[in-house]
This record gives sequence, C-alpha cells and structure tokens, in this order.
Amino acid sequence: MRTSIATSLLLSVLAGTGCGHRAVEISPKAEPVGNRWNATLATPAELSGAIQVTGTAWMAPDEKDPSTTRAHVMIANASPGGVHPWHVHRGQCGTDQGIVGPPDAYTPLKVGGNGEAEGDVVLAMPLPKEGPYFVNVHASAVNMNTILACGNLAPPAH
Repeated sequence: MRTSIATSLLLSVLAGTGCGHRAVEISPKAEPVGNRWNATLATPAELSGAIQVTGTAWMAPDEKDPSTTRAHVMIANASPGGVHPWHVHRGQCGTDQGIVGPPDAYTPLKVGGNGEAEGDVVLAMPLPKEGPYFVNVHASAVNMNTILACGNLAPPAH
C-alpha cells in the first residue's frame, strides 16, 4: 500500500511539471522569507492585452550591513533587449508617495533573450517596520510615466 501511495505521489508531481508551470527554486543564499517584505508584480490593467510582464520583488535587511536595506526585483515575459528603470516607492501601486532613496541608486533592468531580468539595490536605511511600499518597473528612461509592472510590498508577519 505504501509503495502505491508513494508511486502515485511521484507520478502526480511529475505530471504537474509538464503543465507549463515554472518550478520554484529555493536558494540557500536567499534572505529568509520571514525577514522580508514581498511583492508579486503584474502589468497594470490599462496595459493588459498589450503586454503582460510578471515578476516578484522583496526588501530585507542587507546581509553585509543590517542597518541598510537590500531590495531585489525579478521580471519575466518582458521584451528581450529592453532596459527598464525600477524603484521601491512609498505608497501603493497607483498612489505614489515618492521613490525610496536616490533614483540613480537603482541600476536599470536589462532584459535577456529569455524575457527575464533581475536587479538589486542597497538603500541607506534600516528595513521599515511599517507603512505602505511598492515596487514598479518603468517602460524606459524616456517613458517613466508608463509602468510595465507594479506590486505592493507586504510586510513580514511577526
């Protein structure tokens, strides 16, 4: 009986990997989820159908200097070769209250041939304890008003 249950479970897992879903990779170097703010990025509704950029973002205490905050963003399904500025902001998607830190501290995302890009920034501030924050990805340096993807950062549960 145990063998058939284990076999069924294995077959279910293997069958699920062929359905077009991406596997979640857990990196031993990644910041523990309990210590970070997390966001899921998506294209705003007004651009839906034209493009569909997705992604994730987080901010956490920097490992090298816990008095600073590291923010990370990863996008997918973007146009290969695109270069997109990104920032952490105060507020929520659609209610911008300003960029956190100097705008030039953020290195623009350079999209690879697979449609993916990722980047990091270290901000000279401790990790916030409260308040609304979000991450957005802009269309380009000359088209900062068009947001390709946005996600509200959820604080860690304590």
